[in-house]
Amino acid sequence: MAPPRIVVIGGGLMGIGIAQAFAVAGHRVCIVESVDAVRSTLLERLREGLAQTGANVDTVDRLDTSSDLGSAVAAASFVTEAVPEKLELKRQIFAELVKRAPRAAILASNTSVIQIGRIAAGLETADRIVGTHWWNPAMLIPLVEVVQAIGTSDSTIAATMAMLQSIGKKPAHVKKDLPGFVANRLQHALWREAIAMVAEGICDARTLDDCVKNSFGLRLPVLGPLENADLVGLDLTLDIHRTVIPALDRHDRPNALLEEYVAAGRLGFKSGEGFRTWTPDDIAATRLRLMHHLRRAQRERTG
Repeated sequence: MAPPRIVVIGGGLMGIGIAQAFAVAGHRVCIVESVDAVRSTLLERLREGLAQTGANVDTVDRLDTSSDLGSAVAAASFVTEAVPEKLELKRQIFAELVKRAPRAAILASNTSVIQIGRIAAGLETADRIVGTHWWNPAMLIPLVEVVQAIGTSDSTIAATMAMLQSIGKKPAHVKKDLPGFVANRLQHALWREAIAMVAEGICDARTLDDCVKNSFGLRLPVLGPLENADLVGLDLTLDIHRTVIPALDRHDRPNALLEEYVAAGRLGFKSGEGFRTWTPDDIAATRLRLMHHLRRAQRERTG
């Protein structure tokens, strides 16, 4: 059987990372990008990404680029979109994919929070539409959440899981199609409480991050939250929850402090100031530390 023909729609950070992961695993990949200025830089950015992660730069020879979605997906077996988080844009793309891609092709979305059922609503062949939420940087983080909408078939889930496993990823079957899926819901629950504590003056942003990185953050690579609950005992966990749960932040909307910062142009790395002030050297050093950490973790996983 011929190897799968992979098509990635969108030449941004996530699209390039997803394409790189498939190409490193030996697949031929086409990236569809409609913006000429972005498309013209794709191969050079891919070379940089391969070099940064220690992969063979010649892998770029397995990658093609195109501005024509229809011709790119005409012989595809697996298509994933990685365009901005705008529901109508994603729906327009999937409407085209349903018409243009072979009936046997799996159609996946890399959305990080939008329900797959909302993207697929009203489209034919919804049985082959699935969520595949990759994490940034896609070439180094193993998790891909495989999200099953109401209309997604079990065979689509099984085939998607098998393909992701075959390229060295750790796919996780998300059985209910909820906003944020699993990992983002957990991550943003933590962020909500973190922002609330800074907003209430309990500690500053640097102290909060230090508390996480030097306590339970050290355990997370080997001990998930429910494993930790079992380790300490569910009786103790229940006693703790009776005290702490009522005191946690209960906002059902973004914290006012976050809205205030964004309105003032405090966007984090993008502007040099967010919860903390970031110089160009600080930003470069932080990105480098993250890359070294993720590459070291990848080497440990793969031996």
